[in-house]
Amino acid sequence: MTHTIRPAIEVDLPAIASIYGDAVSTGTASFELEPPSIVEMARRFAVLNEGGFPYLVAVRDGTVAGYAYAGPYHQRAAYRSTLEDSIYVARSARAARFGRALLTALIAESERIGGRTMVAVIAESDCTASVALHAGLGFTPVGTLAGVGYKQGRWLDVTLMQRPLGPGRSTPPTRA
Repeated sequence: MTHTIRPAIEVDLPAIASIYGDAVSTGTASFELEPPSIVEMARRFAVLNEGGFPYLVAVRDGTVAGYAYAGPYHQRAAYRSTLEDSIYVARSARAARFGRALLTALIAESERIGGRTMVAVIAESDCTASVALHAGLGFTPVGTLAGVGYKQGRWLDVTLMQRPLGPGRSTPPTRA
């Protein structure tokens, strides 16, 4: 089995939409209640690409097995160097450590574009795999938002974690 991490391209969008759609429909990693259409996924992809943000795929034997992207943590200008990560791996590929490979590459790309802090907003605080993945790559927990999402008949917490990127807060931001 061979795999690569590379920038996502438009032809990857059906696979990306399928992976995300499964996560929305069957899990609580996303607080969306209905899977977005391929048109909506393409719009989101275009917005991140136009903003110069990294959007990556993990490809195993020619098939997209997972994807990750970094986008703005918030829209106000003072947050311009703070990025939020998102990582989704196909159910059939979760044991292959694609999440770690994707997040490692995403951190490097986020530093390359001048990101100074990466925030992980982990839905469902008891999602130990995601918390462990982030902790293993230098993220530290900074808080829990209790019961802020309601999905699948229950209230869900969110764990916030963050990690410095590049020089972190030691110098002013360079992102425009």
